[in-house]
Formats: sequence, C-alpha cells, structure tokens
Amino acid sequence: MSRILTLAVAQSGPIQKSEDRQAVVARLCKMLGDAADAGADVVVFTELALTTFFPRFYAEDRTEMDHWFETEMPNPSVQPLFDLAKEKSIGFYLGFAELTPEGHHFNTSIIVDKSGQQVGKYRKVHLPGHDGFDPDRSFQHLEKRYFEPGDLGFNAWSTMGGIMGMCICNDRRWPETFRELGLQGTELIMLGYNTPSSNSQMASETSDMRKFHNRLCLQSAAYQNSTFIAACAKAGDEDGHHLYGESCIIDPNGEILAMAKTEEDELVIATIDLDATRFGKETVFDFARHRRPEHYGRIGSQTGVTLPGKDTD
Repeated sequence: MSRILTLAVAQSGPIQKSEDRQAVVARLCKMLGDAADAGADVVVFTELALTTFFPRFYAEDRTEMDHWFETEMPNPSVQPLFDLAKEKSIGFYLGFAELTPEGHHFNTSIIVDKSGQQVGKYRKVHLPGHDGFDPDRSFQHLEKRYFEPGDLGFNAWSTMGGIMGMCICNDRRWPETFRELGLQGTELIMLGYNTPSSNSQMASETSDMRKFHNRLCLQSAAYQNSTFIAACAKAGDEDGHHLYGESCIIDPNGEILAMAKTEEDELVIATIDLDATRFGKETVFDFARHRRPEHYGRIGSQTGVTLPGKDTD
C-alpha cells in the first residue's frame, strides 16, 4: 500500500524592504506554477513569505509596523496565489504576519488545499528574541515586541490524502512541538524559517554551526515522530542581514531527501510515500505502547529550570 505525494519546498531569496506585496506575490506565483508543472501536489512557502523579516527593525511606536501585517487572508494582494493554486489544483503552506480584527498580532501560517480553500491555521508559539531595543546585540530580533505567542496550539488536519501539521521557525528547536503533532499521527509537518547566519549575542558561533543546529532539530524530530518534514527558508542578503538557506525535505528515518543549493528563489522537490511513516509509528515510536506520560509531569507544568536539592554529604 502506498500514498504518493509530490512535495515542493519553495525557498525564497531575500525580500528587501523596498519590495512591494505585488512583486513578492508574483515571485511566489512563479514558484507555485513551476511546482505544478513539475507535478507537485503541495508547495511549502516560508515564514513571513510576503515581507522582509521586519522584526530586525526597532520602532518605539509598535503600530508603525502594522503595515507589514495582513488583516485578512486572502486579501487582494495575495488573491492571485490562491486563484493560481485552485487553477493548478495544488495545495500550499504560507507564512505571514497576521493582525486580527481585535488588534492581536501573530506570526501565522496556513494550509490551503487544492481547491484554494484554507483548511488550517497555526500561530507561532515559541517566539525568540527580545521585547526592547538591546544595544549589546549586533542586530535586533524583536519578535517578542511585535508578536504575541500563538493561541491555537499545535493541531493536525486530514487533508490532501494525509495528516498534516504546521509550525514556524523557532518552534523547530523545541521537541514539544513535534511530539504534540506526533501524538496526532502527523505524517507531514510543514514549516518556514527566516534564520540569521550569525548569532547576535555570540560572534564566535559560525554559520556552519547554525546550519548544523537546523538540520539536527529537523532530522531528529522527523525520526522521533516517524514523519516527513518539509522546511522552507528565506535566504540570502536581506536589507544588509544574511539569512542561511538549506531548505529541505526529510524522511521518517531522519534522512535528507533533497536540499536547496542556492540562496535564491528555488524549488526543492521530492516524491514521498506517506505510508512510509507507518513502520516507525507501529514499532519504535508506537506511542500507545511505549510512552509513559505519568512520568512527564514537569514537561506540562514547568517552564524554567528547578534545580535538585543541595547535596548534604
């Protein structure tokens, strides 16, 4: 038995502050069309796929950043992407900044099916960075200033022939993300990321080390939850700040099936069999047989570290 899916990860090259939504959406439509022509069923776009990574810029008045946010989805600027997906009968994952009617700000992603209809929404839970201007950093990372932690949890959806889940960027560093999705039988996890090639707080951390950490998180998560993972970067020199690429597709054994070779707009394509997730889910990672949640109390009840008592010897 097999359930074949052709998956395309649509890595974005840099999006400069000067680039408008229409130009960006045209780039996304080009990649979606090319993916459809290559036989893809689903396209994975990146985090904040419609704009530059604006949390690197500080504004005393936070409302000055509201023009980077989408107040509805789809909206007239993005509608061509939805229309093309429906015309080509291809689904997609898309990340963007969301401003709700109630005035809440989220780093958001959605799944859209082959009919052009939204079937799922996720709001980023693990926000990195800081809230105020930090003069000791080599550059700012102000997600905690401009976004609220997501309020939808980690959910999965049965769509396009499989069970699919989402997360965004820094979520990939937290194993809780993937176990929450794994416990719903997720067979494909899609995510986007905009990750600097350097560490603003540790100049000695190399780009190669940061890329290794990216692969480490994704490959271990795929293996430990017996799922495919499709991870899409925005890459290159964006407004004077470099982002690494390495967009990739990973199988349930944790092996990389395909990876981007450039830091530009680039499609990474692999044909996968969703039934390949079953062996791991029914053996080593058969959660029903092997998990012992009665011993995991700290994970659900504790945030910071609680040290053991002092040695009395």
